[in-house]
Amino acid sequence: MKERSAADVVAEMVRRQQAGDDASLDELVADDMVNHAAGPQGRDGLRLILGIIDHDLGPVTVEQHHLIGDGDLVAQHLTLHGTHRASTMPLLSDAPVSGNRVAWRFIHIWRVAHGVIVEHWACRDDMELLAQVRA
Repeated sequence: MKERSAADVVAEMVRRQQAGDDASLDELVADDMVNHAAGPQGRDGLRLILGIIDHDLGPVTVEQHHLIGDGDLVAQHLTLHGTHRASTMPLLSDAPVSGNRVAWRFIHIWRVAHGVIVEHWACRDDMELLAQVRA
């Protein structure tokens, strides 16, 4: 049987998360994943980050624009859509809850080894998100 590509692994993670599959991270992210984007590390760190985002901006949906694989690396361009309903993440800590609809753009780079995600980098449009919650 042919091994899945790195892009297939990332695409499956996004698809399963959007479907509400709580087991997706356990099956597709290494326990000791390195998060170069700062913040909590490992699979549990990613789960915590995603939970905080959903708490503050949820329920969130993901609009994936591009998913480009090159060997074990995957570049992902997406927009996260949600509603500002809390300000517990450090980025929003001084922002009063607005109830505004938001669109937060990201570029992620994922590295996959042996069918699981082992590293992550991110670039986010934080300034645009802050402008939307403060509008």
